[in-house]
Amino acid sequence: MDSNVFINNPSLTLPFSYTFTSSSNSSTTTSTTTDSSSGQWMDGRIWSKLPPPLLDRIIAFLPPPAFFRTRCVCKRFYSLLFSNAFLETYLQLLPLGHNCFLFFKHKTLKSYIYKRGGGTNDDDSNKAEGFLFDPNEIRWYRLSFAYIPSGFYPSGSSGGLVSWVSEEAGLKTILLCNPLLGSVSQLPPISRPRLFPSIGLSVTPTSIDVTVAGDDLISPYAVKNISSESFHVDAGGFFSLWAMTSSLPRLCSLESGKMVYVQGKFYCMNYSPFSVLSYEVTGNRWIKIQAPMRRFLRSPSLLESKGRLILVAAVEKSKLNVPKSLRLWSLQQDNATWVEIERMPQPLYTQFAAEEGGKGFECVGNQEFVMIVLRGTSLQLLFDMVRKSWLWVPPCPYSGGGGGGSGGSDGEVLQGFAYDPVLTTPVVSLLDQLTLPFPGVC
Repeated sequence: MDSNVFINNPSLTLPFSYTFTSSSNSSTTTSTTTDSSSGQWMDGRIWSKLPPPLLDRIIAFLPPPAFFRTRCVCKRFYSLLFSNAFLETYLQLLPLGHNCFLFFKHKTLKSYIYKRGGGTNDDDSNKAEGFLFDPNEIRWYRLSFAYIPSGFYPSGSSGGLVSWVSEEAGLKTILLCNPLLGSVSQLPPISRPRLFPSIGLSVTPTSIDVTVAGDDLISPYAVKNISSESFHVDAGGFFSLWAMTSSLPRLCSLESGKMVYVQGKFYCMNYSPFSVLSYEVTGNRWIKIQAPMRRFLRSPSLLESKGRLILVAAVEKSKLNVPKSLRLWSLQQDNATWVEIERMPQPLYTQFAAEEGGKGFECVGNQEFVMIVLRGTSLQLLFDMVRKSWLWVPPCPYSGGGGGGSGGSDGEVLQGFAYDPVLTTPVVSLLDQLTLPFPGVC
């Protein structure tokens, strides 16, 4: 089969049908099942007599962290999370998104490359874990990813799924897991050998899009940013298995390894000098966008916020009469113009710069929230774009005190992704129906 064409296979179907109800219907449902004025627990005898369909509707409105605990209550609640009847109810109600951040202790690129000649760290190979931060509750949770095979690192998150990529150089394998259920699905290996490419992921209830770019292994000892390839599958029966896309723009330097998906396009940072690369999925086209104040940026990061591409960076113009600051810009619809939308208050930036100490920082966004992680420290700063408020977040109690720094292990950093917990993602069932020639993941 030619991988450069889209195939239409109407036999690809989701495991069950579902429709989306309007927000007014959802609000009506919640008003009939809750009583905010009483402040009292429902009698256990009443719970035991509720019909299963009504109980399913009530449980569907639990906040995502509650589902992690629900699995341990009893066998009935555990099996409920895998029941098609309950999952169909859940999708029809589709509770409001719970915007979170998911962090992992992740080794830097250099530590992966340098460890090739040495011994492996078997002690930590099967101890993958993540740290979930809820910006609404300002609370940390620890999640186990023990079901992820060793030799994979997290690369992105979308639609309730987290992507993991094989560490070994060559034909990369990508896994998609649902942290709420502990389920894992596997994509076929990519078509071209790569070292540490940049990877973009977009998951909707009915489609999966993945783009892999750069770090082409043109020989065992040489790497160049030349090509990109894409994977697509949807419920309409269309799929494309790692089709080679248009060539990357000249003189690309993709160091972050991360992409951001905004309204049909993947974006990633380009370095030396700073610019932004954009890949239009439907048009199969790469373009380079000039970054604002590109000669004076430090630690730039891209993030998505309510359908907008946001660039966050420190600005340092030492020879001009402009104070150092941290700024946020929004890319306009013409895909070329940047507008400054926010600037960190100067007293706070003075404190921020003292804590950061020139080591750099990472940013990740989810809807109205922006999380800034200071490298080499256990400090994180949360910015609410709606309330225009800045808040120092309590350090993660589960990361061993490493925070954004070494974390007690050489070359480790705290890498974060926007994460919206979703109980079920029926689109992953389409991967199994492709009958791909690779073994399943245990």
